[in-house]
Amino acid sequence: MITFDNVSKTFRRHRVLDGISLTVERGERVALVGSNGAGKTTLIRCLLGEYLHQGRIEVCGLDPRADRTVVLARVGFVPQIPPPLKMPVGELIDFAAAVCGSAPERMIAVVRELGLDWDQVWRLPFVKLSGGMKQKILIGVALGRDSDILIMDEPAANLDPAARHILFHQLHERKDRAVMLITSHRLDEVAALVNRVIEMDQGKVALDDRVADDLEMTARLSCIVRLSRAEPAFARAMAEWHFTGDGGVWRGEVNGPDRLRFLGVLARYAGLIAGVEMS
Repeated sequence: MITFDNVSKTFRRHRVLDGISLTVERGERVALVGSNGAGKTTLIRCLLGEYLHQGRIEVCGLDPRADRTVVLARVGFVPQIPPPLKMPVGELIDFAAAVCGSAPERMIAVVRELGLDWDQVWRLPFVKLSGGMKQKILIGVALGRDSDILIMDEPAANLDPAARHILFHQLHERKDRAVMLITSHRLDEVAALVNRVIEMDQGKVALDDRVADDLEMTARLSCIVRLSRAEPAFARAMAEWHFTGDGGVWRGEVNGPDRLRFLGVLARYAGLIAGVEMS
């Protein structure tokens, strides 16, 4: 469905992409990981037709630059850094829906499902929203349309746990009929969302591996954390995950795809933890 054939890109004599060759098929959910400067964003921008490059990129046989309008009509894109748009949110949704031939109501429905009060925000300038609100609007634009290619840069980074759970449901519904490219600096943030990992380093593919996860994206895990002693900093961390506790024992639920991220939080308090149960 998507082919990169010996793709290279140079900025001011610095080779950012160096002979990338990959094929991504429908149903593949790819984690594109690597440190800053590895080439992830440049590869995505080449795929979106924003950059000239050496080599060949095809999306269902089409060139993303020569056939950009047709290709972008199939793409749902969630950038990591929201654009500084001053237009009201309602105007932005109407514009985005008109460009891709969708109905504004479909995008608004996704935004509402993610927990955003549409009646409160539709008149507000997009640039004035909080980071989490902007993320929900951009996800609504990407998912509230007919797209079989989803490109998401740290898509759940600014979302609360409830909204993350809804996002995972939305992605689960599309997992067999779409290609998903999910970029991240850290594999543990996206590992449970994907079935393939591509790691980039200095413009090259350092790792291309298939992964299997027997836990569905829609799963919820009950969790009990027992402490050797109470700690206010731990209590604040658990409050962000909507856990409840009395100081020594904390209970709550964790989204299946978030379990590695949650365990990463617990690792910061390893000296306090007497036991963890997750089922």
